[in-house]
Amino acid sequence: MLEITEYIGTGRRKTSVARVRLRPGTGRYIIGSKKRDFTEYFGGAASKAFVEQPFRVTDTLGSFDVFANLEGGGTTGQMGALRHGIARALLLAGDEDYRGELKKAGLLRRDPRMVERKKYGLKKARKRPQFSKR
Repeated sequence: MLEITEYIGTGRRKTSVARVRLRPGTGRYIIGSKKRDFTEYFGGAASKAFVEQPFRVTDTLGSFDVFANLEGGGTTGQMGALRHGIARALLLAGDEDYRGELKKAGLLRRDPRMVERKKYGLKKARKRPQFSKR
């Protein structure tokens, strides 16, 4: 009987959530229920390099297939959530060495920065209406 191992990690950034599954494979990405490729979903080589950072740190680039469901936020938040989810899933996939490497690179910590809420009487969170002397 064929046994497929699967490693699951949940990543978060801003208001985005990424549920990531890693399977041993060739390094392809399948994102969303429509099963889109990475470049089709995000586009650009810079964004792919950003998301692949956990693989580069642990020297596992091209050894796992990534299956991800992304929800909420925009592209930047979703890319950050995907990177965080991949790093968490690699912890389950790898040995004890991965934890130190990922932690040193700052990939295991959830980025706590959120958009500040708008206050009443102001135009945005901190922008005030123009002051008029008369």
